[in-house]
Amino acid sequence: MDMHPLCQWRMQVHHLHQETPDVWTIALINHDFYRWQAGQYALVSIAGSDELRAYTLSSTPGQSALITLTVRHIAEGKGSGWLTQQLKPGDHLWLSDPQGEFSCEKYPAANYLFLAAGCGITPVMSMCRWLRQHRPECSVRLIYSVRSASDVIFAGELAAMQPWLKLTVVAENQPAADMLAGRLDRERLAAIAPDIADATVMICGPQPYMDLMESDAAALGARKILTERFTPVAATAHVEPASEAGATLTISGPSLAAAAPFPAGWSLLAAMEAHHLPVTAVCRAGVCGCCKTRVASGNYTTSSTLTLSDAEIAQGYVLACSCQPNSDIVIG
Repeated sequence: MDMHPLCQWRMQVHHLHQETPDVWTIALINHDFYRWQAGQYALVSIAGSDELRAYTLSSTPGQSALITLTVRHIAEGKGSGWLTQQLKPGDHLWLSDPQGEFSCEKYPAANYLFLAAGCGITPVMSMCRWLRQHRPECSVRLIYSVRSASDVIFAGELAAMQPWLKLTVVAENQPAADMLAGRLDRERLAAIAPDIADATVMICGPQPYMDLMESDAAALGARKILTERFTPVAATAHVEPASEAGATLTISGPSLAAAAPFPAGWSLLAAMEAHHLPVTAVCRAGVCGCCKTRVASGNYTTSSTLTLSDAEIAQGYVLACSCQPNSDIVIG
């Protein structure tokens, strides 16, 4: 079986462990030296195909002989369905190099406030383990939002980390006796974390949750706020809304017989996908670097260059998902 060019690490399934009614941890044996930092993620080749998905490396470097992915099964989700329902011990899967900047190792601090919702706990759990071993003098507070008490992932580990870990669980429905009922809002955040202005705030969860928590943390005086920026890949191509004015631009290049139109306001990635140009998109957030594309000519703005070198930027390379064309574009 040919491996995906981005996924060069072959690993074998050791076991699967069910964390909650819809979340499984997949433990992998790696026969080589795979180096990652707590909080990072990897791209996974789904069933050995060209389809990739991004999942957090939920294990902690140096603390486990196995590498783990913790995945929520989503109905009709090809990636999560294969990983949680079809994989069995002894099977193999392919991972990319570690990805992402969302790591406490990259942002040392004396005071951390982690805000997590749902499966957003996976990078946070990895970082909490790492901090407890390597930086036990740190102040670490975690506010974890879940749907119900039965949806707490890593419940046993979280309980065992207290009182070193200052933990608050907020359950929207059916909270246990030691949990807060409802949702986390600005007033509650201020009450639970009165020292938020002095903390490095790290947020992971669904995008609306991260947007709200980032806004609330900033309003309460937080000066250093970091969010996890990758999102799972949709099963269908991402479609950008057409511009209100109805203006169009064109894209051209070696793979197109003629210049092809696309609505102004679309990303370069959307334009390329609409015209079936070869491009791989995984995170769609300017993090993984998979959609690196060279723009030979044209005007554009970019919102992320995280995985590009200065030399590549000088040569016209962009991350297509984070590139906003302002004129006709020629790719090459």
